[in-house]
Amino acid sequence: MPRPSDPTSHPVDAAQPLEDLDDWESDLVRRYPEPNKPAEEFRNYGEDTEPGVREFYRLNHRFQTFDFVQKKREQFLPLRHRKMTVWEAMEFLNQLVDESDPDTDLSQIEHLLQTAESIRADGHPRWFILTGLIHDLGKVLCLFGEPQWAVVGDTFPVGCRFSDRIVFPEFFADNPDSDDSRYNTEYGVYSPGIGLDNVHLSWGHDEYLYHVVKDRLPDEALAIIRYHSFYPGHRESAYDHLMNDHDRRMFQWVRAFNPYDLYTKSDRRPDVDALRPYYEELIKEFLPGVLDW
Repeated sequence: MPRPSDPTSHPVDAAQPLEDLDDWESDLVRRYPEPNKPAEEFRNYGEDTEPGVREFYRLNHRFQTFDFVQKKREQFLPLRHRKMTVWEAMEFLNQLVDESDPDTDLSQIEHLLQTAESIRADGHPRWFILTGLIHDLGKVLCLFGEPQWAVVGDTFPVGCRFSDRIVFPEFFADNPDSDDSRYNTEYGVYSPGIGLDNVHLSWGHDEYLYHVVKDRLPDEALAIIRYHSFYPGHRESAYDHLMNDHDRRMFQWVRAFNPYDLYTKSDRRPDVDALRPYYEELIKEFLPGVLDW
């Protein structure tokens, strides 16, 4: 598959390596089969990985550079692409359903409700339930023309050396930052204990949604939204040297959320109509009205 020559001006159909966005999530479950296992027991990827997932990460690791992330922030973080309520964003995201997906034919709203209902059933706070409901809404970036490698995937810091604990680290050999003396040292443009608020992660749906809701939710919810795909950080402890005490406290919540993110996919359909009043009230409590996207 040819690489787009300029990742900041890619065509909509450029580099779509996954047959479905759920392929990445299915691969996560394969790599992390059970929660609370030692790291060495769930680093499970290699030759048996689906070719589409490997190609996805080849593109992701090639083009997620420090400069690329800055350009995406400039493009999307003014939040001028659309105005939607949270429920409207959920309905908008439904356009990403792939009817050929062999694992499930559930809609995006049903997936979100499965996650939120599992959290609710375990008696967690209302803000945690809401976080489960909305955590993937940043995937609307795909509907704004972004390729999958710039929307989903395990996230990682840019601006410093790429860790060998990131999935498929060998693909970073093609990333120009790997040969740039500004970015290829342990700390790069950062300093010890600088805190993740001051670290740029690879661009995707996590960072985008964080900026949509950052002034409206508790810090714990924002950490879950911003870092739930940061597996090299919260599951591999690869970037502890950049974290501060606040990050370490917040990662307790990110890790608590992780099993709900990985293991709630099921063919048992939630009753959307019956659940909608509860969740619309929950949305009204924390994220009322129209949001800028």
